[in-house]
Amino acid sequence: MSTETPNSMQEDQIHESAANRRRVRTKPVSIDSLFKTIIKNYDIPSRQDVEKLSAQIDRLEKLIRQTSGRGYVPSATKDKGDRSEMTASGTVLKVIKSSRNGADFAKIQAKTGFEDKKLRNIIFRLNKIGRIKRKTRGVYIAA
Repeated sequence: MSTETPNSMQEDQIHESAANRRRVRTKPVSIDSLFKTIIKNYDIPSRQDVEKLSAQIDRLEKLIRQTSGRGYVPSATKDKGDRSEMTASGTVLKVIKSSRNGADFAKIQAKTGFEDKKLRNIIFRLNKIGRIKRKTRGVYIAA
């Protein structure tokens, strides 16, 4: 029989199990699994998720084209017409084009009825894009 007491045996087992725990090696964490965990925890869509959504959108667009009859008509092929007459800039440009020697600010304002600030902004914009030119100070001609 052994001379060890039950308490000393338990202490030896505790020391052995602690030593065994230190020797156990854990698997290294791969970068892929780390990224997958982060993506999953923060609800970040993956490439597959985006591709699935894109495929669903394509399917829905196809259904819409089939049910609407006409399908999608790109804006470049639509007839735009002469929209310049409908806009405030078009109205100012029309007034300037209609005068031979150019139109001064007071004349443009009388014919259009626009407020000072609005008219000054329109004239600035038309000059900036090259649709009108300044003949002299306050007199404008069509470019």
